[in-house]
Amino acid sequence: MQQRDPYQHHVNPEHYAELLEVKAQRLRDLFADFNPPSLQVHASAPSHFRLRAEFRLWHDGDRCFYAMFEPGDKSKVYEVREFPIASHLINELMVRLLEDIQPNELLRRKLFQVEFLTTLSGDALITLIYHKPLGDEWRAEAEALQARLGFPIVGRSRKQKLVLERDYVNEALQVDGKTLHYRQIEGGFTQPNGEMNQQMLSWARSAAAEINNSDNNGEPSSDLLELYCGNGNFSMALADTFRRVLATEISKTSVAAAQVNIADNQLDNVVIARLSSEEFVQALRGERTFERLSGVDLSSYDFRTVLVDPPRAGLDDESVKQVQGYDNIIYISCNPNTLYDNLQVLCNTHEIKRFALFDQFPYTDHIETGVVLTRKNPS
Repeated sequence: MQQRDPYQHHVNPEHYAELLEVKAQRLRDLFADFNPPSLQVHASAPSHFRLRAEFRLWHDGDRCFYAMFEPGDKSKVYEVREFPIASHLINELMVRLLEDIQPNELLRRKLFQVEFLTTLSGDALITLIYHKPLGDEWRAEAEALQARLGFPIVGRSRKQKLVLERDYVNEALQVDGKTLHYRQIEGGFTQPNGEMNQQMLSWARSAAAEINNSDNNGEPSSDLLELYCGNGNFSMALADTFRRVLATEISKTSVAAAQVNIADNQLDNVVIARLSSEEFVQALRGERTFERLSGVDLSSYDFRTVLVDPPRAGLDDESVKQVQGYDNIIYISCNPNTLYDNLQVLCNTHEIKRFALFDQFPYTDHIETGVVLTRKNPS
């Protein structure tokens, strides 16, 4: 049975504040054992907050439409005509794209997924994913579509990726009166809720200013180590609050974007190294040398603060031991349960000084948490 616009029943801005308080109380209850300070709750816009979205394209004869499914039940297809949690630009492009490809058999045939990536600054990228090889005829039609829509298109099929113009968007975030520039790559990780990301970066800057030691001239006198830095989301925002920033990331795509972001933000005190957190620990201990760290004198850094933004699995045991070696820990977590597990160890040596909820995903159970920890007996 086909149903339409399932999200109109689940996304009700009138209930947003109530749903957010449920999340906040859940977080307070979970972390009560650690006696944290009062929870800082950062609310999202109640609608049109999500900057990226992906949809299956469902075919019914010569007609196609955006489709979503019940979790765990692919038999029930929902037609999606609007997506109120997505940006206004995504909703606009959804309609324009469908109207354009509907009568075009070459663009429509065997198209099974559409992905939209947008920005607060008004940029967008559309990825069309097919169950067929993409040749010159497809490219010609797609280039004409790209010209009509006014935004770049990427075509994907098995073992194929055709970039017609570019495979990234350019974002400009406003944080504490500063404009931060970011290249965000198609298929790479970016924070989906741009306005919430701005709040999160501002919170991290405030935390860094509070914990970072300064000399008599008010200039930062210590350095920041960042693990799991992605495209440098936090690195760019925190660069002026530390003397230097050394960040690590294992993804080649993210590191390449981070290097562009360093140049676009005209930063001369940030180094991004393509290393896993485990490899960096080995390098820091002198157990291994890496060509990817050539020209970086680790002994010259004065790391007193570490920032971690790990995947849902949290920090592994070795990484927990590593971050315990620093006086200050800024921990951004996308999974409060694994954060709780890590804190059971970290709070043996550190105490929570800041405690925040960032509602990246309204109307879901997902919770993004930020904590700042300082050593109980600093060296």
